[in-house]
Amino acid sequence: MEPTKQQTAEAALRRHPSETGPPANGAGKMSLDNRAMTRRTSLALPPSMPMDDWRNLGQQIFVISDSSGWWLGDWLVYGQSQYPDRYRTAVAETSLGYQTLRNYAWVARRFPVNRRRSTLSFQHHAEVASMGEEDQDTWLNRADKFRWSRNELRRRIRATQSIERATKGDQRVQVQVQVHAQTTQRARWEQAARNESKDLAEWIVGILDHAADGAITEGAEDE
Repeated sequence: MEPTKQQTAEAALRRHPSETGPPANGAGKMSLDNRAMTRRTSLALPPSMPMDDWRNLGQQIFVISDSSGWWLGDWLVYGQSQYPDRYRTAVAETSLGYQTLRNYAWVARRFPVNRRRSTLSFQHHAEVASMGEEDQDTWLNRADKFRWSRNELRRRIRATQSIERATKGDQRVQVQVQVHAQTTQRARWEQAARNESKDLAEWIVGILDHAADGAITEGAEDE
C-alpha cells in the first residue's frame, strides 16, 4: 500500500534539518522549515524557494494542523488530572473556548495513545468516539483500508445505521425541545453546523451528547 499524505508529511518532518531532539516512539519532533517565518496570522517564505521544499513545507503544516486536535485534547486532560481545582481558571485566561476543548478532551479520552491511528485524522476518530471499542476499531480499519475521508466515513456509518433501524425497527424516542434564540445566535449555530457538514438539528444533538459525556466524566472525577 502506498504511503498516505500524512505518512509522507511525517517522514518529511523527521528528515528535515530543523528537527531538534531525539526521536520519540520512532518519530521525530515536529517543527517547520526554519526558513519559514511564522506569525499567528501569516506565513512568510523566502524568495525563490525550491518547489520540493515548498511542497514539503505544506506537508509539514498539514501534519501539525491535523495533530493539533490530539494535542489540545491531551493538554486539557493533563490539566484536569494535575490541577483539578485550577485548570478551568487557566483555560479561561487563554483565548481557547472551554466547550471546544472539552470536545477535544472527550475524543482524547476515548482513544488512548496506543489506539490512535496515525494514518487517519483526529476527525475520523471523533466520528466513532461515541461507539464501543470494537465498533470503533471496525470503522477505523475500514476507513484506513479504503482511504475514506472523514465525510465518507460519516456517510457509511449513517447508511449502516439506517439499514439497522429499518431491519430492527427504530426504537428511538422522539423528543421535542423548543429553544428561543436570537437571529444572530441561530446564524452562528448554523454556520458552526455547516463547518462540520451537519444540519442544525444534528449539530445541536452532537453538542448535547458531548456535553453530557463530559458532565458524566467530570462527575465521576469529582466523586
